[in-house]
Amino acid sequence: MTIERINPGPIMSSAVVHGGTVYLAGLIAADTTVGTKGQTEQILAQIDELLAAAGSDKSKLIKANIWLVDIGDWAEMNEAWKAWIVPGATPARATVEARLAAPAARVEIMVEAAAD
Repeated sequence: MTIERINPGPIMSSAVVHGGTVYLAGLIAADTTVGTKGQTEQILAQIDELLAAAGSDKSKLIKANIWLVDIGDWAEMNEAWKAWIVPGATPARATVEARLAAPAARVEIMVEAAAD
C-alpha cells in the first residue's frame, strides 16, 4: 500500500492518506485574534481544503477530536460545527479541554475521513 503525504514538513504533514483513510494533523486557526467561533470556522475551511486535496470531503468524516482551551467555549465552537457538518454524516467525536501549544489558539481540531 502506498502512503501519500500532503504538505509534508520537517515535523509533520498536514494530511496523510493510507489504506483508504485520510488522517489530518491537528489544525489551528491562522488568525487567532478572533474568538472561538471564528477560529473554528477557519479550521473547518482548512479541513475542507485538505480533504479535497486528498480526494475526500466532510461527508466522509469518520472521527473528530476537538481540543478547547476553555470547555466553556463548547457552545460557541458547536455553532460553527453545526453550520458546517453534513446532516446525517456526523463523525464519532470527542471534545476536551486542554492547554494548546499555540498560546493564542482557542481550539484545535483533528479529523479522519474515508478517501474516495
